[in-house]
Amino acid sequence: MTDPFRTETGRKSWGRVVEAEHQVARPRRTGAVRDLLQQTGDRGLTALAHGLGRSYGDSNLNPGGALIETRGLDRFIALDVEARVLRAEAGVSFDDILRAIVPHGLFLPTVPGTRYVTLGGAIANDVHGKNHHSAGSFGRHVRSIRLERSDRGIQDVTRETDPELFAATIGGLGLTGIILEAEIDLVPIASAFIDQRTEALTGVDHFFDIAETRAQEHEHTVAWIDCTASGDRLGQGVLSCGDWADEGALTPHPAKAGPALPVDLPGFALNPLTLKTFNLAYRKRQLMKPARARIHYSGFFHPLDSVRDWNRLYGARGFYQYQSVIGFETAREATRAMLTRIAASGLGSFLAVLKTFGEYAPEGVLSFPKQGATLALDFANTGEHTLSLMADLDRIVAEAGGRLYPAKDGRMSAGMFKAGYPDWTRVEAMRDPLLSSQFWRRVTDD
Repeated sequence: MTDPFRTETGRKSWGRVVEAEHQVARPRRTGAVRDLLQQTGDRGLTALAHGLGRSYGDSNLNPGGALIETRGLDRFIALDVEARVLRAEAGVSFDDILRAIVPHGLFLPTVPGTRYVTLGGAIANDVHGKNHHSAGSFGRHVRSIRLERSDRGIQDVTRETDPELFAATIGGLGLTGIILEAEIDLVPIASAFIDQRTEALTGVDHFFDIAETRAQEHEHTVAWIDCTASGDRLGQGVLSCGDWADEGALTPHPAKAGPALPVDLPGFALNPLTLKTFNLAYRKRQLMKPARARIHYSGFFHPLDSVRDWNRLYGARGFYQYQSVIGFETAREATRAMLTRIAASGLGSFLAVLKTFGEYAPEGVLSFPKQGATLALDFANTGEHTLSLMADLDRIVAEAGGRLYPAKDGRMSAGMFKAGYPDWTRVEAMRDPLLSSQFWRRVTDD
């Protein structure tokens, strides 16, 4: 009998900092997952589902254990256009889904900054987009989930049938069972285009002064921040707002991906001067565009998807992404403190994103979004310098009562995690005993 597992020594997450050996299996049908879990247990290993690998840190890695890749589980099961409901296997990507449903005048209720995520991964990380204030996170739109568990077999889970397992699975980092398929709600659109409004931000206070108003005026809002700016320019940037256009073609994004970044950028290319130059040029370029324009959804939601392997920009040593959320009562001062520390470090980000979350309560036990402001940044891995900066940011976030996003994290402490997610033991109680990840072991082991 052929061994379904293959040893892979160089498996990395999207941030490319962690590289580890795994036993990897690639099932092509959902019925094979049960046998793979059985074989994993027989070998004395733990397992973890793995989709398209866009988690930045180590939540999608299981060094020394098994990965069950779900990308081959990519079948559409049912699409009810009139009821606006889709049922599909967990390995179907948002890229696949959008190309299938946009011609029918339908869209996903919320999308993250890339469409190269699987349905199962979107549920496991409870992804969010630029419209949290109007739609909440992705888990809010999930009707049902089919799980394969090593201890219980197949479980069909809804809010009504098993509310505790459902809440643990939404945002549960794939630890409550291998997601086989799911049923989700879709939303209607009149065209594939977004009416975009762009305006300059003069600083941190300007953002917080207008953020609530813009969220009330528009379905989608997001700000890019120049995190190399300091002094009177601290937090300067560009605010983009958007609403679905009421007319236009229902044309999905192209099936062909954009050009790939062919090589790792040399480490010396990332320095305070080049970062500052890039940020100034980017802001100028954005503000030279018309203040109001109609653009395709791919350009509004997924601009980075136009360059494949863009993570190579940060060089062979990789990078960390740092995303926090802080309640509005302390967010203004905390954001100012974080940007001040980042500007002083010289480790600015190419693309720093600041946006707000609305009143929707977290759908899952480990769901990241809560009402407040969220700041996301990329930092090149320079070793201790980068880790020291993020430790300082941790202190600011913790003192402000905030928390970090597990899907983006590769180094937060157990104390930081448990303070941000005090109910984490509910997920541990629902965790499949055979499933684990490097992230989970790192933040829960005492």
